[in-house]
Amino acid sequence: MTPARSLHVVFCWHMHQPDYRDAQGVYRFPWTYLHACKDYVDMLAHLEDNPLARAVFNFVPVLVEQLDDYSAQFQRQDFRDPLLLALATPDLKTLDVTLRHALLEQCFRLDPEHMLNPFPAYRRLYDLWQFIRQDAAEMGDYLSVQYLADLVVWYHLAWTGETLRRRSSLIQRLMAKGSGFDFADRSALLQCLGETITGLLPRYCALAQTGRIEISSTPYQHPIAPLLLDFHAARDGLPAAPLPDCAQYPGGAERVKAQLQDALTSHAQHFGGAPQGIWPAEGGISADFVALLGAEGVQWTASGEGVLGRSLAHSYPDSSAAQGRADYLYRAYRLQGQGPHLFFRDDALSDRIGFDYKTWSGHDAATDFVQRLEGIWRATEGQQAPIVSVILDGENAWEYYPYNGFYFLGELYRALSNHPHLQLCTFADYVREHGDAAQALPVLASGSWVYGNFSTWIGDPAKNRAWDLLCHAKTAVDQEIASFDAQHQEQIRQQLARCEGSDWFWWFGDYNPGEAVRDFDHLYRDHLRQLYALLQLPAPAELDHPISAGGGSAESGGTMRRGQAEGS
Repeated sequence: MTPARSLHVVFCWHMHQPDYRDAQGVYRFPWTYLHACKDYVDMLAHLEDNPLARAVFNFVPVLVEQLDDYSAQFQRQDFRDPLLLALATPDLKTLDVTLRHALLEQCFRLDPEHMLNPFPAYRRLYDLWQFIRQDAAEMGDYLSVQYLADLVVWYHLAWTGETLRRRSSLIQRLMAKGSGFDFADRSALLQCLGETITGLLPRYCALAQTGRIEISSTPYQHPIAPLLLDFHAARDGLPAAPLPDCAQYPGGAERVKAQLQDALTSHAQHFGGAPQGIWPAEGGISADFVALLGAEGVQWTASGEGVLGRSLAHSYPDSSAAQGRADYLYRAYRLQGQGPHLFFRDDALSDRIGFDYKTWSGHDAATDFVQRLEGIWRATEGQQAPIVSVILDGENAWEYYPYNGFYFLGELYRALSNHPHLQLCTFADYVREHGDAAQALPVLASGSWVYGNFSTWIGDPAKNRAWDLLCHAKTAVDQEIASFDAQHQEQIRQQLARCEGSDWFWWFGDYNPGEAVRDFDHLYRDHLRQLYALLQLPAPAELDHPISAGGGSAESGGTMRRGQAEGS
């Protein structure tokens, strides 16, 4: 009897937070542990609850490092994150004025529709703050200690994920209480958050050990590797793109190899072995980078649909036959028939989860998604082992969903786990079972999962200026590092790696919200100053001037961008 033909479906959830720590190790933004309590737990719980579900979770090493750091803070009860410090402080009267004002600003930075308005007690705190902030410097000090206590508790309650709310009697009790939270309430909440965070990575490891999930990695501090290797990779997708004044990033190949090696080492330490796959930062890929991955024994990597389209155009420039997406997208490739297997995300499906389904009911969204997969299954009849790659952030979408996406993800995994023609798997599963089905790709274009090019990270005046500032700092590193002992050299390299992360360049641009751009701009320049301080050199005066002002109202607060421009 002929076995039923299946369409393989891979969900790859990318887990990443940049390094938000300043020179004193203080977290400037609290999102690492907040996403850990909300999104990383919820994403995991759906897999724990469904033994037939399969998915890939891509943990960037710098995120894992920060989760380790937060676990240590909880174990020592020595908090460097201002929000946790507020929960842990017995008498909030002792908080200095600067920290009090910082709490007032931070504790309303969330999506109001799904994380503020559903909670009347929290909304009342917000309405009062809206009146006070008309003259925050003067009137903010009139807010009582009880107001601050209620505010910091409600902020954390809003950031608990749906599964934690449903399973924790403490969270339910605090939400029912609504106001008048005392130190005992704050201490109990702090303990709950600590248990959640310290238990997070072991829970992921447990699922990985049974083969129910695959854990992949990314070069350590999430750099755009093809741009470190060659700025001209930007012109593969945009031939007229302006480039930085510096011709290239000094020693880029060495830096990419170092960040990749650090990632492999970190992954082995935390997850018990080398990762089989590397999701490159932002899906940023090039032939040179793929060659480096192959040299390290990496079995698979992935990028965006736009990169595949241009790769095929480069590979077959004389081909005039138009092809539908089903004819080329839903398969694995290998560059010139060797090296890592290459997978390319279905931009339309991935972006529907990232941007569109947030306004749908969970049932309707899951039904629509499954029907679209069934359409692909029918369109790929005759293909050997077709595969759909759905790749997106594992945290940024869900705060815009009702109930943090609980009903959508639950119904989606259930529907797919029991479907006769759709088979959930991981990329490692696919390579092991169907690796020989990969098609040779003669030429690989350079690009990312956003629009298939690198315009999000290079090519406009602000982004190019940021690259030039980094190039100048790297030149200083190359000139001075040999004069320090080995331990100090390692500190310099670690700080340099922080400055090479992709997120700084992502935020520069007038299409992003001004408040977020301001914060990241300041922290990026601060990281560069720290690098010069480690080199015992004065920081250039140009680091005193902002790089970008922002000013847009980007979709999802600027934390995500679509794989293709709307309407394309």
